[in-house]
Amino acid sequence: MDIEDLQTFVAVADAGGVSAAARRLGVSKSIVSRRLFRVEAELGVQLLARTTRGAALTEAGITFRDHAARASAEIDTARETILPSGELRGRLRVAMPLSFGPTHFAPVLAEMAQYHPQLHIHTSYSDRFVDLIAEGFDCAIRVGYLQDSNLIARRVGPIYGKLVASPDYIKAHGSPETVEQLVNHQALMQGTEAWQFMDGDKIVTVQPQGRFKADNATALAAAAAAGLGIAWLPDCITYDHVTSGALVPIMTRYPPPSAGAYVVRPPGKHPTRKVRVLTEMLIEYFARNSDVWGLDR
Repeated sequence: MDIEDLQTFVAVADAGGVSAAARRLGVSKSIVSRRLFRVEAELGVQLLARTTRGAALTEAGITFRDHAARASAEIDTARETILPSGELRGRLRVAMPLSFGPTHFAPVLAEMAQYHPQLHIHTSYSDRFVDLIAEGFDCAIRVGYLQDSNLIARRVGPIYGKLVASPDYIKAHGSPETVEQLVNHQALMQGTEAWQFMDGDKIVTVQPQGRFKADNATALAAAAAAGLGIAWLPDCITYDHVTSGALVPIMTRYPPPSAGAYVVRPPGKHPTRKVRVLTEMLIEYFARNSDVWGLDR
């Protein structure tokens, strides 16, 4: 049985349909359908029941999917083992945050593609929470405070942040000196989140209020620079604004607790070499750009 056909079946089973699997694999729907037909013909059983909403696994398909996934993973590992030293090939699907990805992490992927010309890198940039398993990603870069999950995470660097406001806002409304004074100011937020600050060794939580909200950190930085309020943002987002004087750090006696940047992947015994290489490159990237990320404080 052709391993590519086997991997295609696993992709259709996990994606829930031919169209979704075709997008995930980067091939046409007709190619996916032909590969499925060959697998079912080889086995002599129906693995997928086509529906108006996609495809559902039959009882035989449910049983076969786990075996097929393990076989595909073993073949991928075997291929990596016999490759020339350091060479990567195949496809790497990565989910990255829209707020950080295009400006800060995309250069790392470009560097990776230059080093490994046989590697196909497919990246999705979005601030939404991506389901790695259901959507077929090899890994994701996540920034902030990780929630509990069954995913495996590797920390690649710390994330520091600060409160910032524009000189015009400070001139018009003043600058808060204590955590308690924040409630009297316009906060620029992603939603209804709470803000946390370090008061010595103690963490203080504040529920800020504001009329301007956005689900993207870069947009909040722009709003703060326009004088709309105070923003609680990572240093890598505000670095250029602070350097130019468009934003000013405030309430520096109460810094937010540090967060982290992580490579997360679906559960398994070992990460693929592609994910390991990306992880190592991100760790090096953080070390090379300590000023942007606030690591030199």
